[in-house]
Order: sequence, then C-alpha cells, then structure tokens
Amino acid sequence: MKSNTGMTAAVLKMGRFAASGLLATSINIGLYLLLVNRFLPPVPANLVAYCTAVVINFLMHRYVVFRASGSVRKTFVWSMVASAGGLLLDTALVGGLNYIPFFTCRQWLVKASSTAVVFFYNFVSKQYIFEKT
Repeated sequence: MKSNTGMTAAVLKMGRFAASGLLATSINIGLYLLLVNRFLPPVPANLVAYCTAVVINFLMHRYVVFRASGSVRKTFVWSMVASAGGLLLDTALVGGLNYIPFFTCRQWLVKASSTAVVFFYNFVSKQYIFEKT
C-alpha cells in the first residue's frame, strides 16, 4: 500500500511541475509575442519575457512543486544561476533563428523552438537545485 501512496505523490508532483511550467511558458511566450509585435525587437523582448517567467516559475517551484531542503536564499541564488544559463541559451537561439529569413516572419515558431530546447535544460537543472541543495 505504501508504494501506491508514493506513486500518487510522484504523479501529483509531476502534475504540479507540468502546470507551473505551462503557466510560466504561457507567460513567456505571450509576453514575448506582445512585446515583439508592438514594442521591442526580438532580443530585448525575449529578455523581458524570459525574466518575468523565471520569477513566476521559481515561486511556483518553491511553494507548490518541490519541498526544498535548503534555505530559500540559497535555492533562489542557484535557481537564478541556472535560469541565467537558460536565458543565455534561449536568447542565443532567438537571436540566431532571427538571422534566418524563414523564421523572421514566424516569431511564434522562433519562440516555440527555443522554448522546447530550454525546457530540457531547465528540467534537469531545477530538479537538481530544488532537491539536492
């Protein structure tokens, strides 16, 4: 019976992780598209959108998804370090894809492609940070 409880907890944790990721990703993509279509060029729009989503995602991970064992300050610092790496990767992909004419008029595809790549980086780094530090 105990393994059922453990499995249920794991499934619930994965559901919370997916929901927080969906929320942060929606904010990231929505804000990026709003900014890039009305106010800013692609790279600055990406910086604002990504940073906003990172803060929201940290709060969701810290208080809804994971039960971090370390201090909030240490977890936050390491999470921001990992997020900075994700930001660099995401911005490089957005900037690079905008040099390709096919992508310049398909900003939704630029952001979806960069988000897909950064998702895997974030999953591995954040799981380690929240559960091991």
